Amino acid sequence: MLATIADENRAAAESFRAIDTFASTDPATVLVVDDDPDIRQLIGLKLWHAGYSVVIADNGDRALEALRDRTPDLVVLDVMMPGTDGLEVCRRLREDPRTADVPVIMMTAKAHSIFVLEGYEAGATSYMTKPFSPRELVAEVESLLTKAS
Repeated sequence: MLATIADENRAAAESFRAIDTFASTDPATVLVVDDDPDIRQLIGLKLWHAGYSVVIADNGDRALEALRDRTPDLVVLDVMMPGTDGLEVCRRLREDPRTADVPVIMMTAKAHSIFVLEGYEAGATSYMTKPFSPRELVAEVESLLTKAS
């Protein structure tokens, strides 16, 4: 089972490296963090088709590693993940001067207002519930990046 997960993650990373390579000139970079490979692929492809450079991470710890090397223009962040969850990743983003102002879209299946407030208290800029509309997500990314510039 571990070999299968590792192979899947390696294949996903390779496919998104290829996507990142073919992105348009100087596109905004979006870090997509989700432990579900289907969600990562869906979000990554929709954002790439919209003209963004996409970097992916399959959990919070890998997201924090990626953030050491590169500061994205926006982060799409799942809340519930093994290891470091999305709320903690968001808090750490806000504590780091390099990433304190990076817009963060939190995504989760938890739609209750208590969970939404928890996301905003952690520093989320926006909050979307799953299932979500990929078109709405791309529109939200565009809106937040326009406001941030």
